[in-house]
Amino acid sequence: MSKVEVFEPALCCATGVCGEDVDQQLVMFSADLDFVCSRGGDVSRYNLASEPQTFAENDTVRAFLHVAGSGGLPLILVDGVTAMTGRYPDRAQLAAWAGVEPAADMNLLDTTTAEDSCCSSDGSSTTGCCQNP
Repeated sequence: MSKVEVFEPALCCATGVCGEDVDQQLVMFSADLDFVCSRGGDVSRYNLASEPQTFAENDTVRAFLHVAGSGGLPLILVDGVTAMTGRYPDRAQLAAWAGVEPAADMNLLDTTTAEDSCCSSDGSSTTGCCQNP
């Protein structure tokens, strides 16, 4: 089983899922992370705002920040090797990297119907919760 480390930009809280304007990408990633961890995956998540020392102590992360800056985050390391930068992995990628067996319904992540959604069929917001496509 591999160790996955996620180095994130400065977020308002440990998950970034807080406040009025929640980034849907962070909501999905948090759910995917919970999924992988609940199946025994070894995943650590570090926030630049609350854990800057962890960033400074890791040679790979420090070199990445020197070249790309914090705008290049998130940085995902698998066993210390850069696996992804600039975006969050999806559930299947995270599960594969962590060596976790994916669920049979892995592709059925979004079960929200149009009636349950805060977005109209064209993707525009009906309540202000949707991000522009």
